Amino acid sequence: MYMFGQVIGHYRVLDKIGSGAMGDVFRACDERLGRDVALKLIRPSSNDNLDHLRRFELEARAAASLNHPNIVAIYDVGIAGGAPYIVCELLEGKTLRKHLSEGALTISLAVDYSLQIVQGLIAAHDRGITHRDLKPENLFVTTDGRLKILDFGVAKLQPVPGEAERSVEDLTTVTRGGAIIGTVGYMAPEQLRGKTVDHRSDLFSLGAILYEMLTGQRAFRGESEVDAISAVLLEDPPAADLERDNVPISFRQIVRHCLEKDPENRFQSARDLAFALDTLSEASSNRQKRIEMPRRRAGIFPWAVAGVLLTATLLLTATLLLMRKHARGNVQSPTYRRLTFEDGTVSSARFTPDFRAIVYSAAWNGGPSQLFSMATDSLATELLPVKNAQLLAISRSSELAVVLSGDYGVDRMTTGMLARTQLAGGPTREILENVKSADWDAKGELAVVRRVQGRYRIEYPIGRVLYWSAGRIGHIRFSPRGDRIAFIDNPDLQEYRRSVSLVDLSGRLTLLAADWKDPDSGLAWSPDGKEVWLMAAEPGTSRHLVAIDMSGRTRKILELPEDMTLEDVAPDGRVLVSLDHEHGGAATTARDGKTVELTCHGAYFVTDISRDGQTILLEGWDRGTPFVAICTIDSALPVRLGEGDRGRFSPDSKWAIAIPWDSTGKPSLLPVGSGQPHAIDVTGLETIYWSPPNFLADGKRFTIEAKEPGHDGRTYLVSLEGGKPIPVTPEGLPAGLISPDGRFVLRDMGAPGAFSNVFAVYPFGGGVPRPIPNLDPGFSPIRWSEDNSSVYGYFFGHVPAEVYKVNLATGSKIPLQKLDPRKAGVVDIQEVVTRDGSRFAYNYKQVSSVLYIISGLH
Repeated sequence: MYMFGQVIGHYRVLDKIGSGAMGDVFRACDERLGRDVALKLIRPSSNDNLDHLRRFELEARAAASLNHPNIVAIYDVGIAGGAPYIVCELLEGKTLRKHLSEGALTISLAVDYSLQIVQGLIAAHDRGITHRDLKPENLFVTTDGRLKILDFGVAKLQPVPGEAERSVEDLTTVTRGGAIIGTVGYMAPEQLRGKTVDHRSDLFSLGAILYEMLTGQRAFRGESEVDAISAVLLEDPPAADLERDNVPISFRQIVRHCLEKDPENRFQSARDLAFALDTLSEASSNRQKRIEMPRRRAGIFPWAVAGVLLTATLLLTATLLLMRKHARGNVQSPTYRRLTFEDGTVSSARFTPDFRAIVYSAAWNGGPSQLFSMATDSLATELLPVKNAQLLAISRSSELAVVLSGDYGVDRMTTGMLARTQLAGGPTREILENVKSADWDAKGELAVVRRVQGRYRIEYPIGRVLYWSAGRIGHIRFSPRGDRIAFIDNPDLQEYRRSVSLVDLSGRLTLLAADWKDPDSGLAWSPDGKEVWLMAAEPGTSRHLVAIDMSGRTRKILELPEDMTLEDVAPDGRVLVSLDHEHGGAATTARDGKTVELTCHGAYFVTDISRDGQTILLEGWDRGTPFVAICTIDSALPVRLGEGDRGRFSPDSKWAIAIPWDSTGKPSLLPVGSGQPHAIDVTGLETIYWSPPNFLADGKRFTIEAKEPGHDGRTYLVSLEGGKPIPVTPEGLPAGLISPDGRFVLRDMGAPGAFSNVFAVYPFGGGVPRPIPNLDPGFSPIRWSEDNSSVYGYFFGHVPAEVYKVNLATGSKIPLQKLDPRKAGVVDIQEVVTRDGSRFAYNYKQVSSVLYIISGLH
């Protein structure tokens, strides 16, 4: 604890003035300059928390780069006794939240504060900085009426003690990998959906704040977390609040325009919003302009005309909203009850046979997956004795079917050893390998989804095949009468194409719905057995809970957030669901075992690592267009190199190659340091995306996947010195990994898009492939060794992931390194890259789950 009079750096602590999610704030005296400052320090208990340290660094870097009267000024950054600190200007006044606790503001004051916020955002957005967590708590009003934006550079907000007792609107929701960062009640829909966040997300947050300043009420409210999320995604703030407080129509339009669900329909810049606020303010004619006016361009309407068009757009939006609500018809107002409060991932959950309790499998707080039982009326939870297990089903006699030592799969289902055990305790008996899904019939017999020779099939009873799929099968469930099995099929492995089907006990297949978008989030029978319920989206719609009857007719039951999974349905209509927030991160790990979290991951994917292991090549996305960027392992901000996809370093790491998103464009050679980009001439070829480009060891040649018009794709060898690209594989075959000497390629022996999990070495230009012997399924090669004898790789889907050096002639494996971020909810290690097996960089995916029971559905 820091005491009065203690000196940190050259700042003497005077008294404590506040606390935040990750640190404490003190009034201190700068003994060099003789002025009082605000000194912000991480709590001593959090000094070893890398997330807190990274958040601290990001806030300092971002905010210190800004110099604007509406953004808190950063004076100094340092570390004392192992604890980082930030020194900033000392503010006298109170937060906007405290102002709003006293009620709505006057219109003139609300507009004045909004304009000051916008001006601070203009300064930040001009430097490419998005706040991502605007809320009244992060806005400070000084005693002289100046508004200051706090907490720029948010990367992670940790929960604080007592957060469980706070209202849901105050809860902070955080993800990695460019997914969700912010506070639920003020987050833009794209943040909640885990999509790309940009400056327009800040404008949505400001719209919610302006609404609250004008009305004294929160724009998006809810008694539960799901309610609040659903309100942001699906509802508009109550217009009655604005009307009741006599807010002029012009300001209502501005608020609504800020709060458009689609960022393309909002104000497109902070300057546009500032112009609208300043033009429509009742006092604008008497107040000096405080913004830089946007340049007039040909074709820009005068503001009056634009206002008419805005009004028409809002009226059309309102009409469509009313139509949508009317179309919902008799959708009821359900109630939600939260069941779990730990940090981690739920893989499956089911009601017990008496429907008074649930059993679920979850990996909480960084531990292994375990089984838990919970009484739904009291939330009393018991840990079951089965270790490293994930639940598949519960029989009517309370016997559990589980997968042992499985991994969190693409569709939340695992593949591993099927075992049986009793809910009341007793021995666990292993039954069958390579099982992904299972369900019990009324007599205690199991139906399973099993992987055999790279394909999935339904067996019932075990050993008797009812159905084969060319792709994946998941979520099998017996009908209440036991005469049919419902399941989700992904027959051709297209990422977003799923079918819902039935198979009877004779193997006759019935297709209920085809080409649905991503309904891998659970399936169950309705209480009367006449419908199949699932989370899905028909083409062109967002996901919701739907029912499909036996003739294939569908009806919408309830609109829900994108990341919700249907676990089970009780006879009284209660629905057991989990809400999953997917987020990601990136890290590097050296052979000495030291893991370094990459602070620059954001919405980026790791694509390569430099020879010295200090620089990471990244792929990012900006409004649907990919680009290539780099960051160092100790840098918070990536540096963008240029547009393109699938980047790779040259052997000397001085250049990065990028493939254009437009198939008719030219690959680009982008300088990592000084230099100019070079377009590579591949006239007559269209680039495709089977495999990333690969440099040969000489650094003068690389391979790309491309095709000539009217032909199938193949691999071409391209010289940086010019000349026509040379085809080196037969048409229709992707390249995979090219050996450093350019003589061989390592790839899966299956056809494009159909993976066999068997890898072989192919001679360039044709010849007999040589399979790698004794290699277990699931191996993912990363890179050839420099002597062409081995390949580095890992086994996909395992957490932690172990990287091996595999001899291509014998298949023998030498373990090199375990990749383990040691964070709660990590379910996948992916995009692993290395240069020589001494350092690895990778992305990882985390899933944070909460179980709910929804009641009141029909």
